[in-house]
Order: sequence, then C-alpha cells, then structure tokens
Amino acid sequence: MQKVWASFFMFAGMQEVIKDLPKAAAIKRTENKKFFQKLKKRPPKDLDYVMQELHEAEFSRTDCLQCANCCKTTGPLFTNMDIDRISKHFRMKPSAFVEAYLKIDEDNDYVLQQLPCAFLDSDHRCSIYDVRPKACREFPHTDRKKFHQISHLTLKNVAICPAAFNIVEAMKAKIKT
Repeated sequence: MQKVWASFFMFAGMQEVIKDLPKAAAIKRTENKKFFQKLKKRPPKDLDYVMQELHEAEFSRTDCLQCANCCKTTGPLFTNMDIDRISKHFRMKPSAFVEAYLKIDEDNDYVLQQLPCAFLDSDHRCSIYDVRPKACREFPHTDRKKFHQISHLTLKNVAICPAAFNIVEAMKAKIKT
C-alpha cells in the first residue's frame, strides 16, 4: 500500500492530492501510530540525521507554492515574539495586531481568527513571509531535532501536508523499528 500512495502523490495533480490526503492519512493512522510508539521507545542514534536527509530530499521535489494547504486549513500558534515582530512589520501596536488578526484558543494560545490565513495571497505566497511566525517557518517540523518527541504533531501534519506524508512513508521504509 505504501508504494501505491507514494506513486499516487508523485503523479496526481496537487489539488487531487490535497483532496485525498486526509483519507490517505486516516488509512495510515494506525500503522503510523504504532511506528511512532516503537520509535519513541527506541529512537535510532542517527534519527536526527536521517530526518534531516529525508526532509531535504522531499523538499527538493516539493513546491509548497503548489499546495499551501497548511495556510488554508490550519493556523500556527503565535508567540509573543511573533506578535511583536509582525506588528512591528505592519507598524501596529501588538494589541492592535492581536485584535485585528488573532484570538485566544482553548489552550490559551494565540491563533488566527479565521482560515485561510489572512496573509495568504491568491498565488499561495505569504505576504509576511520574511516575518512569519516561528511555527510557519518550521512547518511541517520534519527536520526538527529530537523528532521522536513530536510524533503527536506529525500524525496531525501528515493529514495536512503531502510532504510530511511522504517523509513519514520514507521514514518507515528506512528505519526499521
């Protein structure tokens, strides 16, 4: 089944991939969850190196501007540093920026008031790219150090990001738990 999805994602149009991604992620969820549980118990010593390699290989083939599904369907958490940096960019007071664009969620974090992201242009470009939130800069977090510690986040991201889906599939093929 793994090769079927990998082949599908390579040859399908991006809109088709985005449409079918939640279903593909749901099919793989149990398998991925078991894999990450084993990985968490015994992470390979070279895991960070392997993840960096898989991340770089996938993003050499993936053009986020063809997708932007993360910006359309989910929003980042905004740290106080993000709010200060972005409000400065807009020459706004941080409180005015928060009032205009953000809300506090059930976890007491600042998130976007609405989706898709207000800063996403029609050509899938970010209008605040140079000052974007840290969570956006690091998404889908597949090259993060101590990757095994964020498996819960990765399980969510494979349903949003085709690149994350492909990285996890490549990871399962490369790392035997």
